[in-house]
Amino acid sequence: MAEVNVIARVKALIAPAIEAMGFSLVRVILSGGHNPTLQVMAEPTDGRGMTVDDCAAISRAVSAVLDVEEPIKSAYMLEVSSPGLDRPLTRLEDFERFKGFEASIETNAVVDGRRRFRGRLVGIDGKDIEVDIDGELLRLAFADVARAKLIVTDEMLAKLEREKAS
Repeated sequence: MAEVNVIARVKALIAPAIEAMGFSLVRVILSGGHNPTLQVMAEPTDGRGMTVDDCAAISRAVSAVLDVEEPIKSAYMLEVSSPGLDRPLTRLEDFERFKGFEASIETNAVVDGRRRFRGRLVGIDGKDIEVDIDGELLRLAFADVARAKLIVTDEMLAKLEREKAS
């Protein structure tokens, strides 16, 4: 529980700085025991690709904020990255933004006898996400989603290439 509070505090501290730089905070993870790593995942709000210089700038800004506020009491390694193609889906709007793409979803609770699903994102309806699984529409409460990420497919790569070319 303490780790969840630390992550929430870190998010609250760094989100304004990241957003002021023109980026959106995607995810914050604190992992590792004696040598923890704080992973900050961000992406440009204008839809362009993330660069190494972007990651370095975010790292400097985040470090400055965290050095002053010290939400993590022990030494840690800071890692800043972009979501990548198999990006995590962490916000409700991600399920709408990436509709049409395949995703892997794991729920906190058992739904229809299972907790893991793979299907094509249909979008959102209120606070529910809709997924097409083998032709069947499945609605999942966003609050019940433990983890979700896009699955890289040939179709996805082809679409991205078409968008890049235009």
